[in-house]
Amino acid sequence: MVEITMAQPAKNALGTEMMEFLLARIEQAGGQPILLTGTGDSFSAGLNLKEVASLDARGMEAFLRLLERLMSTLFVYPGPVVALVNGHAIAGGCVLTLCCDHRVAAATPGSKIGLNELALGLRFPPRVMAIVRHRVPLQHIESAVLGAALHDPATALRLGYVDEVAEDARAAAEKELTARASHDPAAYAAAKLALRGGVLPAEDDDGSFAREVLPTWTSPALRERIASVLSRKR
Repeated sequence: MVEITMAQPAKNALGTEMMEFLLARIEQAGGQPILLTGTGDSFSAGLNLKEVASLDARGMEAFLRLLERLMSTLFVYPGPVVALVNGHAIAGGCVLTLCCDHRVAAATPGSKIGLNELALGLRFPPRVMAIVRHRVPLQHIESAVLGAALHDPATALRLGYVDEVAEDARAAAEKELTARASHDPAAYAAAKLALRGGVLPAEDDDGSFAREVLPTWTSPALRERIASVLSRKR
């Protein structure tokens, strides 16, 4: 088993450095079972908004491409991946859990889990949205995305963001990962590919990403909303 732990002062926010770290660790795992978790009170509280607010159009495109590469790589990883959701899993942090095969949340009432991108005016990159649509149960997908709400672990379980909530989340996550790791690796990889193959759209090559997605991430309106959020956190 390979344990990958996110440990970053700003609640394990997904900035360039964190995403590159995760990609490197996933690639180094080489198909071995992965336990993905965070530190402190957060699994990951989402994107690093300070970095997002600082990027120009070229930097933002590189940032979003990196985000899509991270999520896609984890989503199609051939070996078992279990998320130990130790705390908050918000926006991009929630998407990160959805990429995993099984998700165990700690039974901490104060933790918040959900997809609140729309509340900030963020537009989902195409591959990220494809993962969300595939992993959130059909009966909850519209309320999950359009409601843009955050939930406690028990509600997150009911909505399908996580697969179980446990008092001893680590023990439950390790038990599930051990069970999945007992299967033949080639058979597991083949079954996973059969389930997820074709879910991700092809890499954008017609310019639609730059025309339709990127402008919303670099707009003055979004920068104002991010500045407001950051000011409330001080």
